[in-house]
Amino acid sequence: MNVPGPIPPHGGRLVSRFDSSLVDVLGRPRLAITPRQQADLDLIGVGAFSPLEGFMDKVTYDDVVEGMRLPSGLAWSIPITLAVSDEKARELTGADTVALTDEEDHFLGILELEEIFDIDLSREARMVFGTDEQEHPGVAALYAHGSKCLAGPVRVARRMPLDAASENYRLDPLAAREKFDSHGWRSVVGFQTRNPIHRAHEYITKVALETVEGLFIHPLVGETKSDDIPPDVRMRCYEVLIDGYYAKDRVQLGVLPAAMRYAGPREAILHAIMRQNYGCTHFIVGRDHAGVGNYYGTYDAQHIFEGISIPDELGITPMMFEHSFWCTRTGGMATSKTSPSGPDERIFLSGTKVREMLEAGEAPPAEFTRPEVAKILIEAAAASGSG
Repeated sequence: MNVPGPIPPHGGRLVSRFDSSLVDVLGRPRLAITPRQQADLDLIGVGAFSPLEGFMDKVTYDDVVEGMRLPSGLAWSIPITLAVSDEKARELTGADTVALTDEEDHFLGILELEEIFDIDLSREARMVFGTDEQEHPGVAALYAHGSKCLAGPVRVARRMPLDAASENYRLDPLAAREKFDSHGWRSVVGFQTRNPIHRAHEYITKVALETVEGLFIHPLVGETKSDDIPPDVRMRCYEVLIDGYYAKDRVQLGVLPAAMRYAGPREAILHAIMRQNYGCTHFIVGRDHAGVGNYYGTYDAQHIFEGISIPDELGITPMMFEHSFWCTRTGGMATSKTSPSGPDERIFLSGTKVREMLEAGEAPPAEFTRPEVAKILIEAAAASGSG
């Protein structure tokens, strides 16, 4: 079957592991999985993690951790595993199938258990995140899940729930590809974000859109850090921005039900792979993609793509952008490539400074964000403070 969209999925086939006929059989061993693991299960089910059909085995895990490749040679940067405690692994030893549930015991699907293997958590942390410090949120999540991994194909019976605002924009890879075809787009650039779009983001998405036919604004709405802005607030920001400041016939908004790993360079590759599966031909990689704290160099997330062969190992084309700013000399957004200004003529605002302004009820300057977006963020900050 020909898959719609302007580019083949990663590996050539869009995986689907959903089975509406699945039933919860009494007596089958059960495993309650975390929200982060539910997100991975959901992404396997809809094909966002194509060509994966389940959670990785030991051979695949080692290839990914050590070489950022699947055994087939395709690029893959972060292991997708189902980690459990030693005690739970002992309980499940010898089982053929395992019922996967959420933490309230709602049936989600089935794991066809083929292997249980050990992992070195500290080694994975250093290889994937570049640190084994538990202060790193991705490392903390890795350590919290255990050092035994269950491997095998999955079948998924139930979607991961989203908040109401995000649910309105849920587009699975097949549906996104059909949307792109209906728009007549032969080239699409994907934009990953976990924050409202400020002026720098608006600038780079519009520059990218000048070279392709469509823009896929694709915010991540799974688990993030506690101080990140909630998805329902972000969705309102995206809506007012698209309504007032983009050519609406050139933009498609959807959501990615993935958890943030904050793995910097390696996560940039995974984000690109997923956007290829959603049908994007290009992907924006900013200066600190999926970064956190000071764990990664300014352009590490761009440099990592230099070691990947395109299109042999990865079909989607990364689009690299420098740090953009408001240039007071030219009166607009720019980068060091396009602006003749000096340091004192460039306006940057940190996320920390913006949060402080919002909490104080102050609107960030127009050089940082559009007023309609600022209004939503101020109101949300005030409501959160009053709660």
